[in-house]
Amino acid sequence: MQAKEKDQYNIVLFGDSIAKGVIYDENKGKYAVLKNSFAEIIQRRFRGIIHNAGRFGSVITKGISTLQRDVLSKKPDIVVVEFGGNDCDFNWEEIAQNPQGEFNPKTTLNHYITVLQEMIQKLREEGIVPVLMTLPPLDADKYFKWVSKNNETSAHNILSWLGTVNRIYWWHERYNSAIIDVAEEMKVRWIDVRSAFLKTMDYREYICEDGIHPNEQGHRLIADKILQYMEKNHRVLLQPV
Repeated sequence: MQAKEKDQYNIVLFGDSIAKGVIYDENKGKYAVLKNSFAEIIQRRFRGIIHNAGRFGSVITKGISTLQRDVLSKKPDIVVVEFGGNDCDFNWEEIAQNPQGEFNPKTTLNHYITVLQEMIQKLREEGIVPVLMTLPPLDADKYFKWVSKNNETSAHNILSWLGTVNRIYWWHERYNSAIIDVAEEMKVRWIDVRSAFLKTMDYREYICEDGIHPNEQGHRLIADKILQYMEKNHRVLLQPV
């Protein structure tokens, strides 16, 4: 499904803090919204308005509940959907306190898939083109240090529950694979930003200290990948160079 040609377009970028453009500012020691985020970079080439509906900490179940307010009310032509990084996450503090316990992610994989499919269907019913975005890879070592807060006891307990730090990457990858599977099954276009990171010499250089948020270089990678997608599939969305 293509966007209909007209003078101006609306896109909604719908997702979590990565969509919002949040980075961890190491100099200030806190999270901040990047001025040169991928959404801002794309906006400079875009023929219309990009509405950023990214929310820090958002999961897909929260997204589906705010779909009318954050997305449908904007009457977009296209919605870029970016959820999953928080959905696959666990309550690490609880795990650190009880490493023998059983824990579920914020959104189980099956429920994540079901809600993603529902979101796509609702967008299509409104005549909106859904486009899925894959997840930038996380740096498992950095993320493990981040969630264990460099506390030796917490790190020991979390690792006892995990088995191996690499399991963090593997678990995150399962949700990313689900995005692609849903896109293929429902015949939805998807933008593989993950590959843009993995094709670099060392993708970890494009990830913040927390191990999960892309840094400014990472946002440039995402922007380049999305612009490539638009040039190939929706050239009418871009201003002539």
